[in-house]
Amino acid sequence: MIAEVIVDIASSEVDRIFEYECDEGLRPGARVKVPFGNTYTAGFVISTKEKSEYPVEKLKKIAYVYDEPPAVNEECLLLTKKIARRYMAPMASVLRLFIPAEMRTGKVHERLLRYASYERDVDTGRAKKQAECLAFLKTYKKVEARVVEEKFGVSALKGLAEKGGCTVRKEKFVRSPYLNLPKNDRPHILTEEQERAIESISASSKRVHLLHGVTGSGKTEIYLTYIGKMLEEGKNAIFLVPEISLTPQMLSQLRARFGEAVAILHSGLSPGERFDEWWRLRSGEARIAVGARSAVFAPLENLGVIVIDEEHDSSYVSESTPRYKTFDVALARANYNGAKLILGSATPSVETFLQAKEGKFNLITLTKRINQRPMPTITVADMRQEVKHGNPSPFSIVLQEEIESCLREKKQAILFLNRRGYSQTVICQECGYVAECESCDVPLTYHAEENCLKCHYCGARYKMPVACPNCGGVRIRYGGTGTQRVVSELKKKYPEARILRMDNDTTSGKEGHYKILKAFADREADILVGTQMIAKGHDFPAVTLVGILDADMSLHFSDYRSGERTFQLITQVAGRSGRAEEAGKVVLQTYSPTNYILRYAIDYDYLGFFNYEQKLRKATSFPPFTKIVRVMVTGEKEDETVEVLKEIYFPLEKLVKEHPEEVFFFQKMKSPIKRIQNKFRYQVLMRLKSDLLLPHIYEICAVRKRNVLVYVEENPNNLS
Repeated sequence: MIAEVIVDIASSEVDRIFEYECDEGLRPGARVKVPFGNTYTAGFVISTKEKSEYPVEKLKKIAYVYDEPPAVNEECLLLTKKIARRYMAPMASVLRLFIPAEMRTGKVHERLLRYASYERDVDTGRAKKQAECLAFLKTYKKVEARVVEEKFGVSALKGLAEKGGCTVRKEKFVRSPYLNLPKNDRPHILTEEQERAIESISASSKRVHLLHGVTGSGKTEIYLTYIGKMLEEGKNAIFLVPEISLTPQMLSQLRARFGEAVAILHSGLSPGERFDEWWRLRSGEARIAVGARSAVFAPLENLGVIVIDEEHDSSYVSESTPRYKTFDVALARANYNGAKLILGSATPSVETFLQAKEGKFNLITLTKRINQRPMPTITVADMRQEVKHGNPSPFSIVLQEEIESCLREKKQAILFLNRRGYSQTVICQECGYVAECESCDVPLTYHAEENCLKCHYCGARYKMPVACPNCGGVRIRYGGTGTQRVVSELKKKYPEARILRMDNDTTSGKEGHYKILKAFADREADILVGTQMIAKGHDFPAVTLVGILDADMSLHFSDYRSGERTFQLITQVAGRSGRAEEAGKVVLQTYSPTNYILRYAIDYDYLGFFNYEQKLRKATSFPPFTKIVRVMVTGEKEDETVEVLKEIYFPLEKLVKEHPEEVFFFQKMKSPIKRIQNKFRYQVLMRLKSDLLLPHIYEICAVRKRNVLVYVEENPNNLS
């Protein structure tokens, strides 16, 4: 038999099939060790065949087969080829998506422990320790042998086993993460809206279903009920959340409902935990995979449903090669399995909602919170007036009053810092003016090293004003307020308050997010201060106040989606308030109180926002009516980087000239951030009318140089 193997080296130089001799019965998808050059390396069997075109004596033999069953199943092999072809990525780099890194390197294996188990009563004679050991095992039935030996001695356990009183054998020990999670299975009596939603998903012939429901409308219960329905039919499920911080909460609910059928996959687990959870899914012991973006590659077969919760979140787009979109992978898997793909959000992306409105997706709308409570009232604090009245604090007067009231009533508050665009925004504190590009209608970004403003979409440069061109004021502010400063100010004003901070600095470690969120949920703090990671999905019944500081930081980010992201953030974080019996309040602090995005957000008017935004995008030729493509070239040496840039730029220019009707914009330029981690960055920016040229662009950019990296991004999350 001949095995066709992809070696586990993510380089274009070896991105092809190599043939090896193998034993009968070797199945595609197996991980193998093969001789390669002067050494041995890991590889993946792509297919097998009877004969080779090469002389048999020239073929080497596979040295070792790692897994049975094969680590990569038939569906995932097909998906690998599809992703590699779509993004022109090396097969090895795509196959790595399906297998935990520790498995590929062979650094982690299943863990075997020795256990002593009670068998029967036997005569231990005068051996006192054996008698004590027998009584102990009779009580506890099965105990780790190490513990028994430490308690009664090695010889006592050995002697007892020889007499047949117990057995000592090695067994697999499963390293399960988050064992101490509370199993919070609430009563699941469905509302009429929830029942109609499940009926609609079941009855519709469409593959994709958009569950558009206000925060607190019970979307999670719909997911869980439908997953339960699929399990009853013998099918499996994948449940995706946008943030690692949300996985313990969701895991808790899934385990309460489905027990050990649930496995968790995300990068924050220990190598042993990832290994064991992955194999529980591959072996069929676990039937539901829950996790962040990478869990879409879970090794489950016979899928009945894939859920993408908070589908609008930018974390569902990979920013490392291959730069896949989670939705595309999930849709391919749903199509292969004949499964339902459920997208859920209170604030769907413009692109997703447009497809639902056009009938491509099944649109299901939930208009009411399950507790029948109204949405929290949002009070706008005009920070221009605060500045004029001499308030230097990051908190407006109205927010200070609401915090005092909240503490007095023994309730909880969340203070959210909008850090997107944090260090690059320039705003007039007296009138709220923000400079925009005359050609692109997006806010300009300040570049300190050149003391100028730049547009990240066309490269235009503008002088940095010394005074506001709108009102003449000189109070021009850069960036926002940090979490540490906010906590410090809170401690000064409210010394009796217990405060938790949640940002990138305080959430290191596997359970960093979970510990902070659990402490807040357990009422160990009165105020939680945090960034984007506290904005979505969390359910704290005692929270009656949300303060949104610097609401317009994301509004003025240099991105055509800045309005959409601001609307989403405000709606999501406002939804953390008033989720139980108490009415919720939100204080929104802004320098732009009349901005149309904020007005729609204050009224929770998603449809009004969508209609306005999609018309604006259409008029200005931005996605989803066009596609932005960025080709990034990075390297440690500037001259080498520029040479590769030329190597791809001229073929791209030729392609554009041959298809002028397909292109709105085409230009090469230095990246807005010229160097990151000592690597020079150049880019080619395009705006296309359709996907027609994409395969050609990927083909032209499939240039691999040892010291220079080239990659293509579609509608990138960040143009910096």
